[in-house]
Amino acid sequence: MKLKHSLKLVLIGTMTAGFMSLAMAETTIAYITNGNTNEGWTLINGGAKAAGEKAGVKFITLAAEKGDLSKQLAIVEDMITRKVSAIAIAPVDSKGIAPAINKAMAAGIPVVAVDTGVSGAKITSFVATDNVKAAMVQGKWAGEQIKDGDTVIYVTGDQGQSTGQERKKGFEDGLNAVRKNVKIVVVPTTWDQTMAQNGVEAALRANPAAKIIACAWDGGALGAKAAMLSAGKKAGEIKIAGFDGSPGGLDMMKQGWQQANAAQMLAKMGQVGVETAIAAANKQKVAERIDTGSFLVLPSNVDKFAKDSGVAQFMKAK
Repeated sequence: MKLKHSLKLVLIGTMTAGFMSLAMAETTIAYITNGNTNEGWTLINGGAKAAGEKAGVKFITLAAEKGDLSKQLAIVEDMITRKVSAIAIAPVDSKGIAPAINKAMAAGIPVVAVDTGVSGAKITSFVATDNVKAAMVQGKWAGEQIKDGDTVIYVTGDQGQSTGQERKKGFEDGLNAVRKNVKIVVVPTTWDQTMAQNGVEAALRANPAAKIIACAWDGGALGAKAAMLSAGKKAGEIKIAGFDGSPGGLDMMKQGWQQANAAQMLAKMGQVGVETAIAAANKQKVAERIDTGSFLVLPSNVDKFAKDSGVAQFMKAK
């Protein structure tokens, strides 16, 4: 009798494990990126993929062409039709994506926004850096480097996205908290490095005495470096403040071209975004807002941050 009872328990345990594996295999997570291919997004997307692989779910990665809202809307519609278990998405347009997100949520599909928020739709969770907080630190650093009356060039991100809006606001608030009498020359971009370079070149021609070039992302900082080279400037002649903590941005710092960086935990952001989507798909309660953190990187701590964050493996300047 004991043998039969033990065998029964083994069979039940085996069947339960099998059912759990089957349930996990049937969990389908759609990770929809915004089409950006810069280093920062390489790390975010890598973290997302690793989280999906570790969990053993069916993981679908899709990307709209950079800035193509219609493409991303179509992708979300397709995922609704396919009845995926959850969606993790980095919106190309915070407001424009809202109708599709509302439709997904109404269909019972949890939606987790990664890096960039959604305006006009209720979502399950928003996983990202606190952009205002991180950018305020960047702005305060800039203010401490200059005097009243000095000129600062600020390279924006896409102002159609909450990320771009928040970083601009945070930077200006942080700068004004330290130094109110400052001329801010705004260079608008849509997260495009060439736009940043061309805009900074024009800004430098009109403001040759500018002391700081602060950027909403590290691609903008790379564009600023190219603009400085075009203007015959040397590394450090105008201080550059980046945002992201990407390999290229930290390489710039190691080479003397960048003096500060409001660094995100990029791989962690993608990882936590997908983990949150998986938890929501499994009917677990998740936080509505998850801040994945930021850190002010300076030449004095760049090596430690690069190692601790995992960015070092992608850097050229060792």
